[in-house]
Amino acid sequence: MFDSLIVQFVVLWAVIDPIGSLPVYLTKTVGLSVEDRQKIALKAILISTGILLFFLIFGQILLEAMQIPLTAFQIAGGLVLLLFALTMIFGEGKPEQEIKMSASLSELAVYPLAVPSIASPGAMMAIVLLTDNHRFNLFDQAMTTLIMLTVLLITYLLFLAANRIQRIIGNTGAAVISRVMGLILAAVAINNMLVGIRDFFTQIG
Repeated sequence: MFDSLIVQFVVLWAVIDPIGSLPVYLTKTVGLSVEDRQKIALKAILISTGILLFFLIFGQILLEAMQIPLTAFQIAGGLVLLLFALTMIFGEGKPEQEIKMSASLSELAVYPLAVPSIASPGAMMAIVLLTDNHRFNLFDQAMTTLIMLTVLLITYLLFLAANRIQRIIGNTGAAVISRVMGLILAAVAINNMLVGIRDFFTQIG
């Protein structure tokens, strides 16, 4: 049980990527007052939380309504997570890639901070897979929700301490951490694909 919680925390940490979001937050809020930056940080976290909770509660229901088996979604989700992980490892780092996205001040909390920096497509996929109604009971799903909220809270606290952290690790440090998390995420993604393939053939066998 404890090991499972650690794995879920690592997966959600990797796909939400709080450290990788810091340079995006810093660059997009440069020149703003401390109060405005804090408001943007809070709004971005609240929007991200709402999006991920929607996928947590309704994601599987929508899939089943469209008659898409969760095993197929798990394989597809694993593939998307793998591609996402590969972009973290080989492509531009998350900071360099998302800092380039332009947005007005009124949109900063939504884009690019909430989406796609925090509530990324990988995070949406991961939260559906980690709360599969056929594999996890309500207690397990509640624990996953708590872990997700914990990661989001940590992200918010990191935003509040962003200036100090940026001076310590710099853009290069954030990019290195993103690539390490990408490697971990790639391993998890391949495992999801293999489990989905196994379960698919078990069901039809």
